[in-house]
Parts: sequence; C-alpha cells; structure tokens
Amino acid sequence: MTREEKSREIELLTEALEGSDVMYITDIAGLDAAQTTNLRRLCFKADIKLNVVKNTLLKKAMEKSSKNFEDLYPTLKGSTSIMLSETGNAPAKLIQDFRKKKQTKPVLKGAYIQEAVFVGDHNLEALSALKSKDELVADIIALLQSPAKNVISGLKSGGATLAGLLKTLEERAA
Repeated sequence: MTREEKSREIELLTEALEGSDVMYITDIAGLDAAQTTNLRRLCFKADIKLNVVKNTLLKKAMEKSSKNFEDLYPTLKGSTSIMLSETGNAPAKLIQDFRKKKQTKPVLKGAYIQEAVFVGDHNLEALSALKSKDELVADIIALLQSPAKNVISGLKSGGATLAGLLKTLEERAA
C-alpha cells in the first residue's frame, strides 16, 4: 500500500467515524468464505456497514477524529473489522443471531456508542439490550398516554353509571 493510499484510507475511516455514533470493533478472523459472505449479507440487510481494517490505519483515523476513542486503542490487535450503524443495539443483536448457528465469531473487541465505550465480548448481552432512539420515544409516549387513558376511561365508566342511575330514578318516578 503506498503512502497516498494509506492517507486516503485514513481519511475515509475518519469520515466514517465522524459520521456514525455507533461503532463496534470485532474480530471475524477464522470465518470461511461462505460464513463471511453470510455475515456481510446480514449486515447489509440490517443497514450495518462492515469493513475489515488495518489496526494502524484505524488508530490513526481515531486519533484524527474529534471523538474520544482512547479506551478502544488496546483492542486494536490481531484481525480487526468495524461495524458502523445508526442503531446502537443492531450490531450486537446481529452478532448474537449469527452466533446462534454454532459460531464463535465474530468476537466483540469493543464498542463506541454515543460517547460511551464498552470493551470486551462480555458486554455483548448488555449492548443487545440497549433500546434504540425510536424505542425510547415510543416508551415515553406510552408512559405519557397512560394517565390520560385512565382518566378518560374513568370518566366514561362514571358517565355510564350516572346515566344508568338517572334512568332508573326516572323510571321509578314515573
């Protein structure tokens, strides 16, 4: 790789890191061609960008980035690939689903999710449980609607009871 090619690759990686708030650093070494193709296909369907990168180039891109990736530098050893996504838990769920087919790879080395850093494969379960922005908004809306629904249903049931009571009194009076 020439110096110009390396510089260009660092620029592309820096742009990718700046443009995404979610990055997973994984190890997919050891997967055969069919498994790798299947993983790439699943990533494409889930709108996750999967790139195999050189550790030194990724570290230089991280250093050039305005984001703080220092805690992830120790993970840049051996084979490295990055998964970029718009949804914080999508890569974790994809990795878990892929492993259900008796795979040990990909291994999560680390993750950067909106300024939070997670290091190690043991964080995969916690990362998959993270809720997306849309899920959180839906939860908040449901919580806000719940008291209003209770008041409305109380008024409706009370209204029906009151109407029934008035009707009974009217019938007795007549």
